[in-house]
Amino acid sequence: MLLAIDAGNTNIVFGVHKDGEWIHEWRFNTLPVKDKVEYEMFLRLNFLEANLKLEDVDGIVISSVVPQLNDILSDFSRPLINKEPLFIGPKIYDKLPVRTKRPYQIGTDLVSNAVAGYSLYKEDIIIVDFGTALTFTIVGADGLIQGVNIAPGLRTAIKALVGNTAQLPEVPLELPESVLGADTIHAIQAGVLWGYVSMVEGMLDKIHAELGKKTKVVATGGLSSVLHPLHKRFDEVKRHLTLDGLRLIHEIVNNG
Repeated sequence: MLLAIDAGNTNIVFGVHKDGEWIHEWRFNTLPVKDKVEYEMFLRLNFLEANLKLEDVDGIVISSVVPQLNDILSDFSRPLINKEPLFIGPKIYDKLPVRTKRPYQIGTDLVSNAVAGYSLYKEDIIIVDFGTALTFTIVGADGLIQGVNIAPGLRTAIKALVGNTAQLPEVPLELPESVLGADTIHAIQAGVLWGYVSMVEGMLDKIHAELGKKTKVVATGGLSSVLHPLHKRFDEVKRHLTLDGLRLIHEIVNNG
């Protein structure tokens, strides 16, 4: 049984993989950063409720894009299985089937996405990740990460708009039928969510034009389901793509 920990800017995702599938997934708010005891209590409680035993975990793999969490995650996870967790970072990149020209300037979540995309499809691929940031990672059939672009994510964009404007209300992430806002909330939903539909479509068109060919497009991330009109532009939506990347990296590194 593998425990994968994906620490992003909004959530820390704990995933449990067993018998070829992700059997449980739990989320913990990333900020404010907690003491390691709180993460351990959270994990032990969820294992207990799921009728799982920590002693059955034989490996832990961690991806973190939040530097202040790194030592805490290592310190809390190491005693759980009495062995060192695998921390994804540039020191292990030479063992992976994908390559990047700037190993210290790319998030470990994007590397995990690239490993999963390359390993699953073995062809040119664009991975669109709807998270705190909206990212496009382009991986060639030869395993080279050809480029990445990053924009604010949906929730980030709406929070920035509402947080910097005196009279705008909180807005649920629901795509309205019309782009013509009938009230303030509808207007924000139409502008941001339909705006993101257009941005993703336009970005995919520009990437394909620059590559000079159409490629497979795979979406992932917790917010990928919100912009459902985009699904016709995706060949697949893989909710657990990042976790699959962590799992595959753990297998690759530990199997030599």
